[in-house]
Amino acid sequence: MQTLQTTSLRVSENQLFILDQQALPQEKRWLAADNVALLVDHIHALRVRGAPLIGLSASLLLALLAQRGLSRDELQQALETLRAARPTAVNLMNNLDRMKQALAREDYPQALEAEALRLVEEDKQLCDRIAEAGGALVKPGSRLLTHCNTGGLATAGVGTALGVITLAHRQGKVANVWVDETRPLLQGGRLTAWELGELGVPYQLITDSMAASLMAQGQVDAVWVGADRIAANGDVANKIGTYSLAVLAHYHQIPFYVAAPQTTLDRHCPNGAAIPIEQRAAAEVTGVAGSFGAVQWAPTGAAVYNPAFDVTPAGLISGWVLDSGVVTPAQVAAGAFAADHG
Repeated sequence: MQTLQTTSLRVSENQLFILDQQALPQEKRWLAADNVALLVDHIHALRVRGAPLIGLSASLLLALLAQRGLSRDELQQALETLRAARPTAVNLMNNLDRMKQALAREDYPQALEAEALRLVEEDKQLCDRIAEAGGALVKPGSRLLTHCNTGGLATAGVGTALGVITLAHRQGKVANVWVDETRPLLQGGRLTAWELGELGVPYQLITDSMAASLMAQGQVDAVWVGADRIAANGDVANKIGTYSLAVLAHYHQIPFYVAAPQTTLDRHCPNGAAIPIEQRAAAEVTGVAGSFGAVQWAPTGAAVYNPAFDVTPAGLISGWVLDSGVVTPAQVAAGAFAADHG
């Protein structure tokens, strides 16, 4: 396969490498993701993360495995194992559905490679279109708040919500970005802060519980988040803590925007209640670990509740910013995301 490089994926000499997102920002470490077990482990550990990126990494690995001579049955098995790696991320399912079609073809090794590379290229274009659609919604002098990490680390391109913010900054419209640290795994504090710093976008880091007081003081003009899955009624599953931001924004009458590619849309999922929510390990909440070290602060054996995602009801969302343009609450209520609308 041809050499390929994005912010956090690399294919060279027919091997897949991922940028370890648990090591950032202290260390820029590239790891091999050369077989299914390795990639699934990276996904579970969030060394590979971001719904678009997970889908692309799985697709590229399948293409590489086909070129190594794996049989159609072996590739089918690999595909199903990868599909189960992150149940909330619908991009993974959508990408693998397309890889499955390529696998059914006579010339499946070539078809899988072409499809995987097409998906990467499409993701870059999707990100650019999301940024353009969203940038038009950002007013000059904006102070924007974002949650988790939705930039080039999470996609093949400029990102979703962070892509919007970056373009708006280039257009001279961003005064400041409030970066939610995003407990428990600190994707905001570690990754978004690092990306914005690299891009020269002015930001201030806050803990998740500080957003309300900023809104009350009139310090936030809009909230921008990404999505792991959008249901047919417009409900959005995203990183835990997104729902509380939406409730706060609604109370303070601040626009709350979701930026995502159409691959995040699940027209066959009726509403947020039908979205599977991944439960994660207690150790993520009882302490913290990363390339900076590890510490536990909670009592040993403390009982923990740790869902990876929550669901924001459509009624709290001001606009869904897709690569096809901005979808309004009225359009969603009229069935814009419904199965018969596709």
